[in-house]
Amino acid sequence: MTSYLVVAAVAALVTAAASFVVLQLSRRFRLAPEVRARDVHRTPTPRLGGVAMFLGIVAAFVVGGSQSEFEGLFADPAQMWAVLGACALIAVVGVLDDLLDLDWMIKLAAQLAAAGLLAWQGVQIVSLPFGDTLIVASPALNFVLTVFLMTLVMNAVNFVDGLDGLVAGVAIIANSVFFIYTRLLTEQTGRVDAVTLASLIAAVIVGMCAGFLPFNWHRARMFMGDTGALLVGLLMATSTVSVTGQLNPAALDQKLVLASYIPIILPIAVLALPLADFVMAVIRRLLAGKSPFTADRQHLHHRLLDLGHSPLQAVLVFYLGTAVLSVACLLAFTMQSFLWPVVVLLIGTLLCIALTAFPASRVRRAAAQRGLLRWERPEEDAIVPGTETPDTPLRTAERGSANERTPE
Repeated sequence: MTSYLVVAAVAALVTAAASFVVLQLSRRFRLAPEVRARDVHRTPTPRLGGVAMFLGIVAAFVVGGSQSEFEGLFADPAQMWAVLGACALIAVVGVLDDLLDLDWMIKLAAQLAAAGLLAWQGVQIVSLPFGDTLIVASPALNFVLTVFLMTLVMNAVNFVDGLDGLVAGVAIIANSVFFIYTRLLTEQTGRVDAVTLASLIAAVIVGMCAGFLPFNWHRARMFMGDTGALLVGLLMATSTVSVTGQLNPAALDQKLVLASYIPIILPIAVLALPLADFVMAVIRRLLAGKSPFTADRQHLHHRLLDLGHSPLQAVLVFYLGTAVLSVACLLAFTMQSFLWPVVVLLIGTLLCIALTAFPASRVRRAAAQRGLLRWERPEEDAIVPGTETPDTPLRTAERGSANERTPE
């Protein structure tokens, strides 16, 4: 356990230090891109936080190579080099996109190449559990399925990156739960390199996101950009594929029939909100006759803003939803009973619905109308439509955070 804490701490410290340096250099050399028509932040903000996150990944893996816990992984370093190589490819293309706004086909090609590199080096779906048996497909089908799933997850995470601290916080919550799950798997099945790799990557993600979050918290001084979001998506896909596709469910000592599907269900649960947003965005754009990669302002977090939530409240709704789904699935694995997972899921879902339906601003207004508290009307609420000037702030529901952007 100490080795994982060391790796996470290194990732956090290096990412934080690198973020400070990248932010200063971005300001000094005016590397913050101009605000685009589809953006909702109003001032140029650096989008190179992913560079600092990549440096945190490299540092964490270098230190991890010196830890006895990970000797089995680094004994044959081809797979580890593949992970770093895929991250480097995503980082390079991500930086170019954050600075130059690359065509979506170039970015997709880079994502496919990164996923293909990992699948080629053995990080791929080898089998899928079905009850207490395994379904094994052909090597070619396994390769294609792995590349598709990894690319899907990368884009899902990138699509949801539209509010300050959203991706970093969701990644910390989801991967913390996933890390606990992988350690429990190790206790049940013994040491399996695929599970150890998943644990290592989950620890790295938590560390680097924790190091970057102070720079990305509302109001953000810097965005992680496509570089950071795609890196988070790539690593999350790598860790979940490593467990899902290479673990024999028959080795799990569980009384629940559902338990054999946990290796599939939990990874989906921790990515449920990004995947749901991605699927809805693709369907919405295809029905409108547009490319699925065409940017718009109809993502889930934008809809929360339009309901009257502040950017911070919208992010907290995502945090809560991710925590509820992840913890409920984890409890299904650990409690060997449906009772507590169902209780957590029901209570959490009701709480999410309540928080979504009743934005804090609406609750405060209602309380003020009943004389329960004093309410001073925010300045932006006093704006009369048609009287805005270039210096007049837009309504929160129209502009979101001053430091937010619409993701690709």
